[in-house]
Amino acid sequence: MLNKEDSRRLAQLERQLRREDPDFCSRMTGGHPARKPVPVSLILAATVIWAAALILAVVGWWAAAIVAGVWALVIMVALGYRCRPAHRGGPDILPPVW
Repeated sequence: MLNKEDSRRLAQLERQLRREDPDFCSRMTGGHPARKPVPVSLILAATVIWAAALILAVVGWWAAAIVAGVWALVIMVALGYRCRPAHRGGPDILPPVW
């Protein structure tokens, strides 16, 4: 049984290790690396831009609607790329099938 001082030191070391190397901690506990939180501001921005694109298309400003739609798509792709699960290693290319 650890005394209070040793328990405090151990907890401090654990917090420091989790902050400095979360992937290592994840591998040691058998879990998956933590995902990054979804930024609500990006979702809101993409939604507003999509709505603007729809309004511009209804009004008849097709060029502006296309530009707004492309920007909304770029934001959503960036959001999907940012929030994807981390790569777990292993072969990057599948072997050829003969």
